[in-house]
Amino acid sequence: MATDSYEEAIAGLKKLLSGNGGIEALAAAKIKQLTAELEGTDSMVERIKSGFSHFKKEKFEKNAALYGELAKGQSPKFLVFACSDSRVCPSHILNFEPGEAFIVRNIANMVPPFDQTKYSGVGAAIEYAVLHLKVENILVIGHSCCGGIKGLMSIPDDGSTASSLDFAAQCTYLEKEAVNVSLGNLLTYPFVRAGVIHKSLSIKGGHYDFVKGTFELWNLDFGLSPSQSA
Repeated sequence: MATDSYEEAIAGLKKLLSGNGGIEALAAAKIKQLTAELEGTDSMVERIKSGFSHFKKEKFEKNAALYGELAKGQSPKFLVFACSDSRVCPSHILNFEPGEAFIVRNIANMVPPFDQTKYSGVGAAIEYAVLHLKVENILVIGHSCCGGIKGLMSIPDDGSTASSLDFAAQCTYLEKEAVNVSLGNLLTYPFVRAGVIHKSLSIKGGHYDFVKGTFELWNLDFGLSPSQSA
């Protein structure tokens, strides 16, 4: 809504209520609330418009050749799993250009095990990236201060705690172990396992610490061998 439009509406409402002194205070409070809500909406719209304007001017128009190629199709080299957390956008922290990475984001960057009837969204993304886009690398990225991991760690335990680590250190440890679980789950997808065995596909784990400004990268040795039929 344009600024002059809602200002006219508010002015009209004030005029309408001016002769009703008994409800003037209540009306004034309501008008103040409505004004704040309308201004908030305008602010959100302007943020989106200015953001796109900046992108178009600084990125799109300055990289016409790149976007011309992307209009023909995509051929990313990476499939990236990352958390939905607003602080850990993988394109930002790893400086991916458009077309470089096929990205899947969810709570705690989880990759569920292969299942033909469940987890269809994630499964479809993996299948599309590996079999159709022919990505060469799969990267699962965990991160510091993960709300999903913290929530898991906050569930009351029904046994004694064996670790001497404090809560924050335990969360950091679990953030990385959760990545390893997802790496293991990736190998339950037949086409991922086949790609790793035939060395056409690599899988790696990562952890981004936005408090310290560090990034760790690792791979696991699963000792895979081709499946044998009895």
